[in-house]
Parts: sequence; structure tokens; C-alpha cells
Amino acid sequence: MPKVKEYSKDLKDAVINALREGKSQAQVAKDIGLSRQIVSTWKKKQLSTGSTDNKQRTGRPTKITLRTKNLVLKLSKADPRKTAVDINRELREYHNVQISNSTVKLILRESNLYGRRPSKKPLISPKNRKARLDFARTHRNWTPEQWSRVLWSDESKYNLFSSDGIRYVRRPINERNHVRYQVPTVKHGGGNVMVWGCFSRSGVGPLVQIEGTMDGSKYCDILQTHMLPHAKNKMGRNWEFQQDNDPKHTSKHVTAFLRKRRVRVMTWPRQSPDLNPIEHLWEELDRSIRQRKFANRAQLLQCLLEEWKKIPLSRLTALVDSMPSRCEAVIKANGYATKYLSSNKSAKSNPRTYN
Repeated sequence: MPKVKEYSKDLKDAVINALREGKSQAQVAKDIGLSRQIVSTWKKKQLSTGSTDNKQRTGRPTKITLRTKNLVLKLSKADPRKTAVDINRELREYHNVQISNSTVKLILRESNLYGRRPSKKPLISPKNRKARLDFARTHRNWTPEQWSRVLWSDESKYNLFSSDGIRYVRRPINERNHVRYQVPTVKHGGGNVMVWGCFSRSGVGPLVQIEGTMDGSKYCDILQTHMLPHAKNKMGRNWEFQQDNDPKHTSKHVTAFLRKRRVRVMTWPRQSPDLNPIEHLWEELDRSIRQRKFANRAQLLQCLLEEWKKIPLSRLTALVDSMPSRCEAVIKANGYATKYLSSNKSAKSNPRTYN
């Protein structure tokens, strides 16, 4: 079909205005240099629609059939990691469908299937999935009063010189290596501070620095010197102690220590940091110090202690009160990792594998 000439809106308005002034269609066509048919067509359109604007065109009819669309979506949903190129290759080789990679992308976008960065979650074995489900089903209906009797604990490492993740800088061309536009780094983080902490619905407990390598003996010292006195003063009766399944926590020495002091230890499923609300406290603590600079480990530790004490009670209450939702999320995920586990543990330089 030959391309139809487009006329400007100003020209059309001039024709309509001339007709409204009483001029004939023939006179208007002669004065402006148009055919009488065009003038007549614009006049009729103005009378019928109130405007001379052209209707919006739909463009060239699509050549993509419903079968092709369904095939693209089926292949993508069968394997979410397939790229548009992978899907198109399979369409050509096995379904005799000839379309471009761009068309595959268009079909996927129209169905809200965009390429995204996958979240990183720990690999959970079938045995541990069952343990997580058992825990969630047992505790899903616990009341806030029952959760308030739990003392949550964990360790975390904070680097003296840590990364803020992906950072950008605006710089001129060819100035990439100028010191002004660099982000300095230090091997192995330039030193770190390892801490143990605990909290409950009624407030934060002690935050203790761990010197050297943590082992069962050192862990017992922390429990004896810091955890038990805090629990005696703040937890009341029938409280439970939560700890993860790090080998130093479950060693015979530590188990005997806790049994001798009649500490009720909550049965905790492995690979379950998303069930432990203290994980979010570590991240909150990291955010509060991330933009600061420290000359040494002592300054970093002092800042951690100060910020730990500043965590509001409302935040602790909200975290503990989220436990029923966490349990439901585990059940809904059939034991797999849930949204409560951050894929970016910015406060940690080493992922914990025994949670």
C-alpha cells in the first residue's frame, strides 16, 4: 500500500477556519493549494468527530501466533535460567519456529518475565528441610508471651575496612586510575572484630568481643560470664536459650555445661538463619556504622557497643513478633529458604554454614 501523505494540524485548522468564515470548499482548495476532495474530507471529519486529527494507527499486524507465544512462555517457565537466545535456539531446532531474539524478549516482557538477578540462598538438604518444617509447624501458633521467653544469640564478624557493595563515581574520560576516583581496599579487610551477642523481646543483652579463635571453652566462658547473669536478671522463669548448630555450640563440653546449669536449649534446625531474628540486628548494626571510618579495632568495637545499646525496644519487639510469620513462610516454602534471609549479608565477611 502506497504511503499516504501526512498534513500538519495547522494546515487542517486553517482550512476549517476558512470554511467557518463562509468560503466555499472550491475557494478554500484554490487559495491553499489543495484538492477539493481533501477539503471535503476534512470538513466531514470535523462535523462528525469534532476534530480533523487522524486515528491512532495500530501498525503492522503481528506475525507472532498464539502457539509461538505459548511455546516461548512454556520454555521459559520450564527453565527460568534460559536466555532469550537459548529459547530461540530451541524454537528453531525442535519446533521449526523462525523468529528473532528480540521478538522472544518482547514476548517475555509482555508476560512480565524480565531478566533478574537471582537471590542467593543456602543450599538446604532434604533432612534439614524436614527439620525446618517440623520446627515451623511446632512453633507457628506460639504466642508473643511464649516467644518473649526466648533468648536469641549468635556471633558476627565486622571488618575494620569493609566494602559498601557496588559503588559508582562520576569521573572524566581517561581518569579511571586517578586517586580521586578510586575506592581504596585492604587485603583481608584490614582486621576485624568478632562479637557474640544476645537479645530478647525485653531488650538487648551483652555484646562481647571474641579474641582469637572461638572454641568450646571460650564459648562456655562467654555463657558463664555474660549470658547467664543477663538471663538471671532479665529473662524470668522458664526461659529458653537459642543458639545455632555451630560445632562449638553443640560440642560435648558445651552441652554438659548447659545441662549442669539447667539451661533449656531450644531445638534448632540447621541451615536456618532466616528463622533467627538476630540476623537482622547484625545487619542493622552494620548499617549504623557502614559510613564511618575507624583507625583501629578498638574504635570499631567501641562504636559497635554504642550502637548496640541504641537499638530501640520497638525494633526488638517487632523482630520477635515476626516469628509466627517466619514459621508460616518456611511452611509455605516447603522448608526451603525464605525472604527473611538476606541475600547480601553485608555485616558478615564469612557466611555461616552451621545455622
